[in-house]
Amino acid sequence: MTLPAALAARPDRSRGRCHSEHEDAPRGPRDLFQRDRDRIIHSVAFRRLRHKTQVFVAPDGDHYRVRLTHSLEVAQIGRTIARALGLNEDLTEALCLAHDLGHPPFGHAGEDALDAALAQWGGFDHNGHTLRLVTWLETPYPDFDGLNLTWETLEGLAKHNGPVAEPDWALAEADAAIGLELSSWPSLEAQVAALSDDIAYDNHDIDDGLRAGVLQLDELLEQPFVARHWAAIGRRHPDLGVERKLKALVRDQIGTMVGDLLEETRRRVERSGVQSLDEVRTAGEPLAGLSQELAAEERDLKRFLYRRLYNADTLQPVRAEAQRVIANLAAAYLAEPRLLPDAWCRDCAEDAERARNIGDYIAGMTDPFAIKRHQELVGPVELPNKF
Repeated sequence: MTLPAALAARPDRSRGRCHSEHEDAPRGPRDLFQRDRDRIIHSVAFRRLRHKTQVFVAPDGDHYRVRLTHSLEVAQIGRTIARALGLNEDLTEALCLAHDLGHPPFGHAGEDALDAALAQWGGFDHNGHTLRLVTWLETPYPDFDGLNLTWETLEGLAKHNGPVAEPDWALAEADAAIGLELSSWPSLEAQVAALSDDIAYDNHDIDDGLRAGVLQLDELLEQPFVARHWAAIGRRHPDLGVERKLKALVRDQIGTMVGDLLEETRRRVERSGVQSLDEVRTAGEPLAGLSQELAAEERDLKRFLYRRLYNADTLQPVRAEAQRVIANLAAAYLAEPRLLPDAWCRDCAEDAERARNIGDYIAGMTDPFAIKRHQELVGPVELPNKF
């Protein structure tokens, strides 16, 4: 059962783009949200996700996920959910594909280091940097900076995790220029994109963690949600080998989460009585989500993954070296901005502007490029226990 049509974002009712565009330019048979999605896919920032960390820094193995493959997996889940609920699939997909554009090299380890390096100038946050990328730093068009995405896409990127009470400087700048209504909830498409991200990384990071040997199956099976699915697979396929059983586990867990989300979202929408997209934004609570029972199990699973995977002792030497690389690069460029490429040597009037320009440059690096620049400017890089 789909939701009422009035709750879905519609391109013909979009609040539009910040910059007018020549109507006589060839565009093909695409509506506004389709064009947003395509602009994201064709952006330089999207291509760079191929060499940016998801869990494992600069992985040697080609079976591990990176930011690009993660974003594609999120988009697949998001589009499936949007179609089942009758939401706008193209807007949902655009948000899923773009949600990680602002990540610097080396994932959250790199973000922590860059945030610390720029602390006196407002720090760094990947979500705010995503808005900075799509509204200014990407420059594929002759008449304006940025990708000139629709208001609905920018709103969804800014607050897909919910209302933003205290935006960082980058998000505050975007809000001042565009008016993103940060105190309200976003569209259902944006809410679905955020949940699709959670579903994807909860399950695919399990797959990568087991493959790398950082996670152990016996510990994972102590999680009731996982154990329940593992037992069900065993009943259906009693002779199935462990490797193929693990593939089925990830697939079944995603299916359960998606099915629960669909049922719970329909229940919440019916209970709320919302009749329009504007009412979705003023509902005062998220209308897309997991049931109370599954949400509790998912939080337990996340805590397990943070304890045993993301913060695993095995990965700490890699994390420390990654942070050293980012900290050293920031220090080098802050001490001598002329080390930046000519295109990035902007005549910045204020120290904060100069520092944020350096942050933009470092955040745009891929893992291998950051390693290369460190080797050229500072010295060798040693990433132990690469996977």
